[in-house]
Amino acid sequence: MTAATRTALRARVDAFTFHGESHPALRDAALSVTPGSLTAVLGGSGSGKSTLGKLLAGWLRAGHAGQFRGSLELDGTRLDFHGAPEDPRINPAEWSRRVAFVPQDAAAMLSTVRATVAEELAFGLENRATPRADMLRAVERTAARTGLSGLLDRDPATLSGGELRRLAVGCAVIAEPDILVLDEPLASLDAAGAAQIAALVRSLCGNGTGVVLLSQAADRLAGEATHWTVLDGGTVTAAGTPAQLTGSAELEHAGVLVPGSPVSAAGPVAAPGLSAVSPGAAALELCRVGFGYGRPSRRRPDPPPDPPSIQVLRDVDFAVRPGEIVAVTGPNGAGKSTLLRHFNGLLRPSAGDVRVCGRSIAGVPVGTVAASVGLLFQHPRDQLFERTVLREAAFGLRQLFGKADAEDRARAALAAVGLPAAAEALHPAELSSSRQRLLALATVLAREPAVLALDEPTVGLDRHGLERLGKAVAAAAARGTAVVMVTHDLHYARAAAHRILELDAGSLREI
Repeated sequence: MTAATRTALRARVDAFTFHGESHPALRDAALSVTPGSLTAVLGGSGSGKSTLGKLLAGWLRAGHAGQFRGSLELDGTRLDFHGAPEDPRINPAEWSRRVAFVPQDAAAMLSTVRATVAEELAFGLENRATPRADMLRAVERTAARTGLSGLLDRDPATLSGGELRRLAVGCAVIAEPDILVLDEPLASLDAAGAAQIAALVRSLCGNGTGVVLLSQAADRLAGEATHWTVLDGGTVTAAGTPAQLTGSAELEHAGVLVPGSPVSAAGPVAAPGLSAVSPGAAALELCRVGFGYGRPSRRRPDPPPDPPSIQVLRDVDFAVRPGEIVAVTGPNGAGKSTLLRHFNGLLRPSAGDVRVCGRSIAGVPVGTVAASVGLLFQHPRDQLFERTVLREAAFGLRQLFGKADAEDRARAALAAVGLPAAAEALHPAELSSSRQRLLALATVLAREPAVLALDEPTVGLDRHGLERLGKAVAAAAARGTAVVMVTHDLHYARAAAHRILELDAGSLREI
């Protein structure tokens, strides 16, 4: 048997049920990975892709995370699971040497205890007692392959979402695993970053690494796979080559995004929507705004008392009117999230002024500004804290609208983003990443702010999620809300926005 035909990793999932759940999250699913192959597992939000990926990587262990019936086979060694106490136990440290996993939430991959990107890349090698010279060479080589060479001295906490994803991929590949499982690897990446990660995947496959791609999009990288598996409702509904499955009913029903498909059932906010934009005063204005961060450097015993500033925003003039939808794009690390955080006072400009509904917010508490500016964070977990989905959506509404209307408004917002009544009693942490994003969107929609600021709202959403997002944003704009969305998805931006601006080198320009 040659390396090309040998099965490096095989999984059979009769059923996997999380503790406390009555229905399996994954059932009747199987996957085989050979050395050097690229396999794509495609499915919509909540289809079970991430659960499958974590099972393959040993992140979900039988008996520890839930009840597993099925088998896992790694390089000829097979483990059978019957959902019983005497089932075998995976050693996660040993398993991770062979199978690496990059989760959809890239930050979950990182140690959070390293001071620089270089140290984060080296963390796993340090734990394996890799000789220092070999480790330094591996760090430099991996940084070059993932576009991190210029960021090695940066604190990981200061990286943008796309930069964090490249770092997570780097941490996974630096130890040269036999199998690499990537969950939405191109999310939050600009065009250059996506191309670099795609090139890395091709290189890894060429060198014999088996790669499993988990995605809600049948994009160009997925199209290069030799095999597609379609997941829908936690089970495999189709399997075959891309040529066999492209255009299939199973792919359509699962909500997988395919090239050329409409991104929003609401349709583009085109000419009819433009007439609804108020010609009067702007809902949000930035007047010659400047902002810079202190320059990060490696930790040392004598840091300079006043490190030079990295200028992120330079004399930015920007206005959005009621009913207008503006998309902001730009390369990873350009400062797009920084720009949004100025809208509600989370960050304060070092120069210039920010005005909301005609009034400067200088000196106004963030909590006060938040009544007028709703901000959807790039990472939804950063703004979800309540015990149930309904409580999350209703938080703060009593003070704004009174007790009688609070829950009705919360339920209407949840329905607007496609979260069913059955989800109201769930803890937000029980939702998939895409549904957490929709819940966070509902929390800001329910307040009906004058300005809606959305940071990468399309990340992780399947076709159904994008349709709900498009309808919700269009409805908010129709009510007179000014909308600013940061996105790398230019296809979506062109369909949903009146204007598209690019932020680069600290300045905004219309494209």
